[in-house]
Amino acid sequence: MNRSMKILIVEDDVLTGLDIRETIQEFGHTVTAIARSLEQAVSAVKQHPPDLVLIDVHLGDSKPNGIATARELLTYHAMPIIYLTANSETQTFQSAKETLPSAYLLKPFRADELKLQIELAYYHFQARLNNSLNTLSSEQVFLPVDKGYEKINANDVIYVEADGSYTKVFLLGQKQPYQVSANLSHIAQYFPSANFYRLSRSLLINLNYIKRLEDNYLFLNDNQTVLQMPASSRKELMKKLKIVRTK
Repeated sequence: MNRSMKILIVEDDVLTGLDIRETIQEFGHTVTAIARSLEQAVSAVKQHPPDLVLIDVHLGDSKPNGIATARELLTYHAMPIIYLTANSETQTFQSAKETLPSAYLLKPFRADELKLQIELAYYHFQARLNNSLNTLSSEQVFLPVDKGYEKINANDVIYVEADGSYTKVFLLGQKQPYQVSANLSHIAQYFPSANFYRLSRSLLINLNYIKRLEDNYLFLNDNQTVLQMPASSRKELMKKLKIVRTK
């Protein structure tokens, strides 16, 4: 694998972060940022979405740890996670497993080991994604419903909304949404077409169903739904739409 990746490092120790960055760059990859906290990591993901993230499990006594940080980052962007830690405690490892990491490397790790784990993590992540998306046509999606799976047409999806640990999928002509036990970032990968746009951390919308924009609100074609649009997303959304501008 010769692909150059964009990698985010989340590490509170400055010298350790710089050492990891140097190692990563020697592999031929690009480090998008070295984040020392949850806030910095979220900002880095928003500005430059990485292909993969390396996270230290312990980010200082007063900060959310790396596992909590990983959970938060995955609500913004789906990507493989590799934990780097000096902690081999079973409880910590079990907690980390819940975020489905691609690897859990104990410090001190060897550079060649890290290189292989990065390549394997990205390869398996892309393989799983491609298998999920190529099994059916891009219009057909099967949602887990009532202990089974129900087929929907992605073109009928008006918007998708995060609701705690669940995600609601709203379809045209259907009063009640489907409720799926997964975060929005995970669900969003099944709606990859250009018609879908991540309006905010909690909303994925189908651009084909926007009827009207007014201030910071979107009115959808079902004549019932009004969505609040974050001011920070308005400019980017306008670029996605064919807007007739006047002087």
